[in-house]
Formats: sequence, structure tokens, C-alpha cells
Amino acid sequence: MNARAFSTLGCPGATLDEVIRSAHTAGVGSVELRCAPGELIAPDSTPRQTRALAGALASAGLRPVCLASYVRLAGDGDQLGPLAAVLRRAAETGAPYVRVFCGGSGPVASQRERAVRTLAGAVPEARSAGVGILLETHDSFLTGELVAATLEAVGSPDTGAVWDVVNPWRAGEPVARTAESLTPWVRHVQLKDVAAPDDLRPVLPGHGAVPLGEALDALARIGYRGALSLEWERAWYPDAAPLDEALAAFVRVLDSHLPPG
Repeated sequence: MNARAFSTLGCPGATLDEVIRSAHTAGVGSVELRCAPGELIAPDSTPRQTRALAGALASAGLRPVCLASYVRLAGDGDQLGPLAAVLRRAAETGAPYVRVFCGGSGPVASQRERAVRTLAGAVPEARSAGVGILLETHDSFLTGELVAATLEAVGSPDTGAVWDVVNPWRAGEPVARTAESLTPWVRHVQLKDVAAPDDLRPVLPGHGAVPLGEALDALARIGYRGALSLEWERAWYPDAAPLDEALAAFVRVLDSHLPPG
């Protein structure tokens, strides 16, 4: 059974008590923690802070399923240092994965080369921390094919993929092809809905243009057992509906396709 989760991107600046209340209200047992300044966890959080967060989540019956970092594998400058820091934060919090982006500029081939080099360089730290590094279908690596090719070049079980269902779809990659490409790699899935491929304003899950049912069916076919996480982008779209409203719609979509979580 897939764990049901939500990203704290949907409640920027929320307190821990507010996050716990939202989870309990929706009947969701896991949380994807945005790792950024001003949030419950940041790259410079101390071990004492992160372990206290882990204890509070455990006491509330919530499991951290991913630490959503903003490390850019193909970005300028040193990326290994920041990645090592968030891997340590994930280990202290008990999150099994850290999300990263490609995040580069220039030709895709050169971005992929830099991303492969950074990922390969971070594998020993990931292995030591017991935390996997997950490359998201995002920015210039929108499709499952591009993400899978990058991960195949690294060839490490300590790496994997986050399938953000909107991005391959808006890039024109069929859902079945994304699923096929990511089958060996997908460890975490972010679900959301938007108005159109060229209009990324958040829409309540099940009320927009994203083929969420098709994606859930594809995940079932490939035997995916990881978390299904609502990524409600209220941090970027403050006029979007409150997280609790989006979570209720998210649960309804899952209930219509999957056994209750």
C-alpha cells in the first residue's frame, strides 16, 4: 500500500503543530519536508533541531518520506558540500530520501555531464548517511527519459527518481513512457493538478487537466510501492486554496483509484 503524504510547500511558514493538524484532519500519515530557510528544517539546522523534529513527528504518528532540497546538481559552483549537508539533515530526521534538481544552464548534454559527475561524487556520502538521492523530473530535465538516462550513467542503487507528474506531461511525454523510463528508478511521486500544460496555476486535484488517474494506473502497473505526495505549490501561488482544501481533494482522488490509506 502506498503511503499518502503531502509536501510542506503547501503550507509555507507553518508551525509543526499546524502541519500535524493538517495531516490528522486529512488522514494522511506521511510528510515531505521542504528543506529551506524559514521552514521546519533547513540545510543549516542543527542535529539537535532535526532530531527534535523527528521525535515530534514520530509522536504524532507521522513519517518523513522525503527531504525536498534545492540542491542543483548541474548548478554553478560547489554542489557536493550543500548536498552532503542535506543528506545529514535527512539522516537525522529519519527521511529515507533527499530530492535534488538538475538546475543547470547551457546545452542539456553538458548539464547531464555535470549532474552525473555531482551525483557520482555524492554517492559515498549518501551511502554513509543511509539516504538515497532522488533526481526530480524538473527544469531542463522534465522528462522521465532524461532523468533515467542520467541515473543510468551513474548506475548506483543510492540514487533514484522523483516523478513530478506535471512536468513530463507538460513536456509532451506520454504517461506510459514516463512510467516505463522510470520503472527501475522511481522512489517518490509528487501529485498535483494544474489548469493546462502552459498554465501551471494550482487547481484542486481532480479538477484540472493533469491525467492523475492515468498516472496512478501506470504506477500500479509497474508495481510502485513508494509514497504518493501532494505537492500543493502555495509557496509560489499564495492565492491558491488552503492546503487543507487541496488535501481533501487529493484524498478523494486517491480513494477513487486506490485502497484507502
